[in-house]
Amino acid sequence: MAEYKVPKGYAPLLQSYEQFFVLHLFGRLHDAFSRPIESAPGRKIRIIKRKHNFGDFYDDIQKTLTNQTCDALNFASYNYLGFAEAPAHCKKEVYDALETFGVGSCSPTLEFGYSTIHRKLEQRIARFVDKDDALIFGMGFATNSTVIPALVGPGCLIMSDSLNHASIITGVRASGASISVFKHNDMKHLEQLIRFNISNGQPRTHRKWKKILVIFEGIYSMEGEMCPLPDMIRLKKKYNLYLYMDEAHSIGATGPTGRGVAEYYGTGTKDIDIMMGTFTKSFGSVGGYIAADQQIIDHLRSSAFGSCYATGMPPAAAQIAESALKVIMGEDGTNIGKEKIAQLRKNEELLRVGLQNLGFEVIGDPHSPVMCIMLYNPTKMASVARIAMKQGIAIVVVGAPATDLIEGRIRFCVSAAHTEMDIKYTLAFMDRLGDFCLLKYNLPRLQQLKRLIF
Repeated sequence: MAEYKVPKGYAPLLQSYEQFFVLHLFGRLHDAFSRPIESAPGRKIRIIKRKHNFGDFYDDIQKTLTNQTCDALNFASYNYLGFAEAPAHCKKEVYDALETFGVGSCSPTLEFGYSTIHRKLEQRIARFVDKDDALIFGMGFATNSTVIPALVGPGCLIMSDSLNHASIITGVRASGASISVFKHNDMKHLEQLIRFNISNGQPRTHRKWKKILVIFEGIYSMEGEMCPLPDMIRLKKKYNLYLYMDEAHSIGATGPTGRGVAEYYGTGTKDIDIMMGTFTKSFGSVGGYIAADQQIIDHLRSSAFGSCYATGMPPAAAQIAESALKVIMGEDGTNIGKEKIAQLRKNEELLRVGLQNLGFEVIGDPHSPVMCIMLYNPTKMASVARIAMKQGIAIVVVGAPATDLIEGRIRFCVSAAHTEMDIKYTLAFMDRLGDFCLLKYNLPRLQQLKRLIF
């Protein structure tokens, strides 16, 4: 990254905090991020090594790449059910789609970027989550950021969880609606804000709100925590709210048959007005979807910018998502889907319990494929990432601005593709790493020092 210089006579285009963050934090550990790969993001991943020039905090990523690669166990990719390395019969369907439809759609869905494969995928995901219909998009981020402005606008109120994804925040800001942010998963605070906003009405005029939309996530990607869906539904019915749930990280990976948080809690999907999800995590593809009642989908087809103006989802990508769904639903004539979900549950428990027993501070819900170990000290991020890479384990270290500055963490994304030996190897490495970097915050401090010394 080149150093930013303010042109003479101009105000700074970049914020001072951005420059401070790049110079004093990101610039010192940038080799821990943006690691290009040379393989499918499956159980193992081949990573191109990057060099770090100490003292040059503005190295361009391309300048730091080397000709060397290393293989590592992949706990970094969102490959929850292992479809990044799809079964042979799924690959054949993708090859056939590629041969018939080509690589790209080359047109928006309202023109000539919509095919029979897209329609099959929409129908299957709608049936999977028990909704009337679905609308697919070529990009998960664009699903939230372009759908929300098509649902609400001036005179409407959005109640948004404080840890919602950037795509939701982008869509909320673009909508023009009034915004009220509630504390993460705090239903008491949410109800207080609902009562306050209903009683006060719109700013200045105090008129009744046109509609109130509560937006939250099924599983939060930086915490691994599930939303309290039953309480959300209770508040919806009590105050006549609309619910918008982002299931990017929960669909396919949560619930007895992978149908997400609603199946996990046993609430059903009837009371969730808008169900959003992506195909990039459990289904080994790209893009996102909205599943809802027929009237809502019909409205979004002609109103959501991501549907009207963006190029349609690549047909081959739509096919692998549709094939993966077929496997998960058991409609391919095999038990592969059930076996993948069962293996994911086993791996989640084995890794989570193992890390907790070692003394790490592990956050997230027990049935989440995302689990995080708290680092707190941002200076430990570089050491953790570099040591893990040398030991052949690919993990993600997360810091500002995705989290608060002193809430850095390691994020593990568990996959059904991992074996028991993979988990045990990773736990043995984390045991040594925790001692070396003093990460076992749930052990007494004296015990940590003794383990380090002796």
